[in-house]
Amino acid sequence: MLSKPTDSELEILHILWEHGASTVRTVNDLLNEQRRSSLAAKPKESAGYTTTLKLMQIMFEKGLVTRVEEGRTHAYTATVLESDTQDLLLQQFVDNAFKGSTARLVMQALGNHEASSEELDEIKALIAKIEQGK
Repeated sequence: MLSKPTDSELEILHILWEHGASTVRTVNDLLNEQRRSSLAAKPKESAGYTTTLKLMQIMFEKGLVTRVEEGRTHAYTATVLESDTQDLLLQQFVDNAFKGSTARLVMQALGNHEASSEELDEIKALIAKIEQGK
């Protein structure tokens, strides 16, 4: 069964999904680069190397990553697929925030967001595809 990653673990997984096998140093540097360039109203604190190392060790124990020794360093690789993780997190979010109703989620999202014509066309195409499959 897929283990739900914490927010910090998810940040690391995004780096591993995008960059592939990486050392703790590489992940830590990329985390700090992302945090500095974040568009969030309140940028996150920089990540310390030992904190990143400890998180990645925990992720290894949870089965979220594998590691291979390369001399004195370890290269970590995500063992979970991005799509599987997104599916898990989305299902938990829908269950918790919308009582399991995907329709309520979509209506909330579309009601609070100005969707572009292209996005609406994609949504219509997806609905048509789903309807044809039933």
